[in-house]
Amino acid sequence: MKQFRTLLVATALIIGTSSFMNAQSKVAHIASQELVEAMPAFKSAKSEIEKLNKTYDAEIRNMVLELQNTIKKYSQEAETKTDEENLKRQQEVQATEKSINDYRTNALQDLQKKEIELMKPIYEKARTAIQKVARAQGFQYVLDSTTGTGVIMADGKNLMADVKKDLSI
Repeated sequence: MKQFRTLLVATALIIGTSSFMNAQSKVAHIASQELVEAMPAFKSAKSEIEKLNKTYDAEIRNMVLELQNTIKKYSQEAETKTDEENLKRQQEVQATEKSINDYRTNALQDLQKKEIELMKPIYEKARTAIQKVARAQGFQYVLDSTTGTGVIMADGKNLMADVKKDLSI
């Protein structure tokens, strides 16, 4: 009976030890932002967004320049106009200012939408590639080691080279 009990305890210890060793997770890391920025699609998307931004900036500058010229003209002519005409011109200037501000707000919203539209598939492609490589190499967790994400020490496997190879970049 004592030998059976000893055998049972030994078996339990062996099973417990092997379960503990199997429960340890393999952890890797990757600087995901660096990966995304290395992707050719990111560079072309960034270029497209910058081009659109420059277009909006140029249009807004032209609108502001026209408004400034109108204000200057109205200021010079103010003494030769009636109070009613000056009031009407002041309201016109205020309406134009509002129009410019509305256009600026819409342009910013459009830029944000365009950035999301262009960047979402790029981030998804990077995430999919990271998952594929991590699973192929048996990692249960992949930490993002991009500066400022909270990972202070990353001694585990860096998947950057393998994921770049998978993405052919």
